[in-house]
Amino acid sequence: MHMSSVRVIAVGGALLLAACSGGAPERAAAHAAPTPGTPYVVVDSTIDATLDAAGTAQPIAEATLSTKLMGTVTDVLVHEGDHVAAGQPLVHIDARDLAARDSQVQASIAAARAMQRDADAQARRIRALYADSAAPRAQLDAVEAALAQANAGVQAAEAGARELAATRAYADVRAPFAGVVTHRFVDPGAFAAPGAPLVTVQNVSRLRVSVNAAPEDVRRLRRGMTVAATIEDTTVRATVEGVVPSAGNVYTVNAIVENPRGTLLANGAASIAIPRGRRTAVLVPAAAVRREGDLTGVIVRDASGDDVRWVRLGAARGAFVEVTSGLAAGTTIVIPAATTAAGEK
Repeated sequence: MHMSSVRVIAVGGALLLAACSGGAPERAAAHAAPTPGTPYVVVDSTIDATLDAAGTAQPIAEATLSTKLMGTVTDVLVHEGDHVAAGQPLVHIDARDLAARDSQVQASIAAARAMQRDADAQARRIRALYADSAAPRAQLDAVEAALAQANAGVQAAEAGARELAATRAYADVRAPFAGVVTHRFVDPGAFAAPGAPLVTVQNVSRLRVSVNAAPEDVRRLRRGMTVAATIEDTTVRATVEGVVPSAGNVYTVNAIVENPRGTLLANGAASIAIPRGRRTAVLVPAAAVRREGDLTGVIVRDASGDDVRWVRLGAARGAFVEVTSGLAAGTTIVIPAATTAAGEK
């Protein structure tokens, strides 16, 4: 009985051992199954070190238009979002009172010119008499003074006409440059006062990105230098316009971004990558990065198989992206095959 029990236990142990040894290779094979794709050995790379200084992108050409007149708005010819050409009328203001003044000014000019003609005729006659010693010097001086006064009267009347014409021009508010109407402050029937805003026109074909930085960070910048910039998460190239002192121990950096198609929005968040020399960084192909929600990771391959490692990413650099933490040089990662990547999407 004792020997039978031993045999039973031995047989049971052998079966258990066989069962355990038979399952282990399957699990190991499953763990070691390679991810379809291309292995890539991570190396240290030398890149340009930059400081991302935050600021805003403003249009270089922007104007809020007003008038020097005081009157009723008779017509507003544009709406917000309309594209306008340089010189295009935008707002009309009632200027009928100026028409009445124009008649008065023209009458003043006519009277001044009549006086001028009379004074000129008198002066010519007295000059001839004075040349024949038939008129005294005092009489000549008097007619010459009268002629000068008449000439001044004509000039004053004509200046008044030019001033009135300039004032009448303010009855038609025109676009100072080609652009887009971004604000319409009045409607027909509103009262326009001198200096009160009527319409804002903006030209976004060129944007100025302005950021602030410490003196030690801007020493490498020079006018005309090309730097990387971002406007609302869009990477662009910018040309340094100037570096000027600001309040306190801070400098303002202005850079120009060409935007001929208007694809970049004005007044948006922007940044400039200020150069700070060179540094070592870990770069991986952007195609190797997998994303799950807010998490970013890569597939790491080692002796035990493939596994996902979550990492923190930095700035994109062409076809590569910087890994700021979670990955070291010498690590082998896998760039998934295109079919795998498409399947994950």
